[in-house]
Amino acid sequence: MILCAGEALIDMLPRQTEAGEAAFAPYPGGSVFNTAVALSRLGHPTEFFTGLSTDLFGERLAGVLMANGVGSTLAHRSDRPTTLAFVTLTDGQASYAFYDENTAGRMLTEADLPAIPEATRACFFGGISLAVEPCADAYAALATRAHETHVTMLDPNIRPDFIKDEGRFRARMDHMLAHADIVKASDDDLRWLLGDESLPALAEKLMVKGPSLVLVTQGASGVTGFHAQGELHIDAETVQVVDTVGAGDTFNAGVLAGLADAGALEKRLLTQGLSEDTLREAMTLGVKAAAITVTRAGANPPRRDEL
Repeated sequence: MILCAGEALIDMLPRQTEAGEAAFAPYPGGSVFNTAVALSRLGHPTEFFTGLSTDLFGERLAGVLMANGVGSTLAHRSDRPTTLAFVTLTDGQASYAFYDENTAGRMLTEADLPAIPEATRACFFGGISLAVEPCADAYAALATRAHETHVTMLDPNIRPDFIKDEGRFRARMDHMLAHADIVKASDDDLRWLLGDESLPALAEKLMVKGPSLVLVTQGASGVTGFHAQGELHIDAETVQVVDTVGAGDTFNAGVLAGLADAGALEKRLLTQGLSEDTLREAMTLGVKAAAITVTRAGANPPRRDEL
């Protein structure tokens, strides 16, 4: 089983009414929510921990988790509102405006953390929940605890406009990077974190902080994996892009699913270095799954039989 920990929210996606008026339609989402759903659709038992509201949007999120076979018994339920993210699209690229004050997800604290189930093989952390307090500190504490005995994967998924205290964010992120075995970051994330150098140089700097495997996504240019034995590049697939919502989240799920398929979700294997075949297959699965997601409106990851 893989435990995903992070935000669940409602993406308000731009639509048009029958009368031709601009409107927004609510769709269940959130970076880690999307990864959990994608993992389950790819055939792996998945549990999801978050702060989940009992309001109408929270019930809708819980319903989608259940319909996709994602366990949510670990989630902390409260009557605080659900986070909303209004999405605007420019040439298919998504921009976000978050409404997150005093929400069920944001107000999560360390006291709300669950025990990590015994059957857990890996833990995944990421999303905007790592940028706002108090939930960010709660997830950092859970990641520290998980790293002692489980493979941990981190996706910083940096949204600069959402970070109110850059110093605190960077300190927390350094701590989480030191407690991560796998890190997925976009090229923009990597440059925001470490400066404007070549991707191999930045990936090497990141690995010094702790991770054994760094995966750098570059949009239409594909993804490059950096590890102790060298680097491996996988080209992106050529598809007709509708929007990029959920693409990186689906890639994360594909990589975890691929490593689980190969029995490679073990700290020892990651530290020693994965075989090139194992890494290639996991990265390729991530790329293929993400390619299907971008052909659909919103975050709608594929099931295994669609690949």
